[in-house]
Amino acid sequence: MLWACVRYGKASQWVLVDTYSTQNFYYALLVSQLCRIMGLPYIPILHGGNLPSRLKTNPLWSQMLFKPAFALVSPSVYLKEAFEASGYKNVVYIPNSLEMEQYAFHEKQLDQVKILWVRSFSKIYNPELAVTVLKKLQDDGIKASLCMVGPDTDGSMERVKSLATNLGVSVTITGKLPKKDWIALAKDYNIFINTTNYDNMPVSVIEAMALGLPVVSTNVGGLPYLLHHEKEALLVPPKDVDAFVVAIKQLIYNPVATRTMTFHARKKVEQFDWNLVKHQWIKLLS
Repeated sequence: MLWACVRYGKASQWVLVDTYSTQNFYYALLVSQLCRIMGLPYIPILHGGNLPSRLKTNPLWSQMLFKPAFALVSPSVYLKEAFEASGYKNVVYIPNSLEMEQYAFHEKQLDQVKILWVRSFSKIYNPELAVTVLKKLQDDGIKASLCMVGPDTDGSMERVKSLATNLGVSVTITGKLPKKDWIALAKDYNIFINTTNYDNMPVSVIEAMALGLPVVSTNVGGLPYLLHHEKEALLVPPKDVDAFVVAIKQLIYNPVATRTMTFHARKKVEQFDWNLVKHQWIKLLS
């Protein structure tokens, strides 16, 4: 990130800095200070669902990163409100975008439960919860399978594999896949779960909605701003195995309501098509 600023800075009008709330926060901080030294206007893009906590625990570093920025771009209303409540007034809401033509909508049949989980294997995203949900469904007599897609970032993948072995369940773990590959894989699955403890506006959830996968997600961070419970998805408390299982059963046993929910979800994410969102970026950068 620092090298990119040095190499391309003289030929660039703006530096867009993807900003998260864990280790990447420090990378973004360093980039912001380099931009100030080089006289480059920079725009942090606020991705980290736990950034509101970062504003409180590291107020000085947060001010060093965010105060001199030309603008702060928030993909969610949740983070926009959180930053404004902390005194940052230059926050612009621009949602994460998709190229919708890449996402064919498929109606799903729920005769068997085929769960898809797509995220990096990280403690804050609680991937182990997906395994315990699978186990509980099978213990309740429901034929269910689970596929987990994403890179390992902190050793969580090994913990997931160990838990699956200890619980006696089979989990398909693909590792990181190119976007086109996991989109193709999604055709074989019919429920998407998002088990995170902290979140903002996850692109994987938006993509699942675009593809026609009914979504069950924790109700943390920006997710209640993105998803209306029982209209576009089912929202449950974090770390709650039983709540996830109840929600999945609700999808299974109410197919008409589930189908309606997936249509509403698709309609919502069509608002995030790049052909629409790009005009907000053009306005900001102009």
